Amino acid sequence: MDYNMVGWFEIPVTNMERAKKFYEAVFDITISVHDLDGFIMGWFPNAPNKPGATGSLVQHEMYNASPTHGPLIYFSSKDVDIELARVEGVGGTILKAKTEIGDGHGFMALVEDTENNRIALHSRS
Repeated sequence: MDYNMVGWFEIPVTNMERAKKFYEAVFDITISVHDLDGFIMGWFPNAPNKPGATGSLVQHEMYNASPTHGPLIYFSSKDVDIELARVEGVGGTILKAKTEIGDGHGFMALVEDTENNRIALHSRS
């Protein structure tokens, strides 16, 4: 295979401004919001020609957030503890603390964002 399997992701939100503030604070990034005829998207930063995929927060009636159903997106991190330290201060919930995966695969944690989505964090250390 000559490409990564994931090319884009979308995270449902009910309040774009609240979700934008959460993700910007936890990941120390800037999200740009675009209204595409009522389909509101908050685009995550993109690093062209770098590994990994980018995606968007999406506010639209067709999208429903869930802390238990649907895909689980893993965000890469230098150290999961960095983002975990920011989660609760901006309205999120830590569902599973930093946990070693085993067999040299690094560490993971589970978080519920301000929109009731379950997301994961992953780091090698």
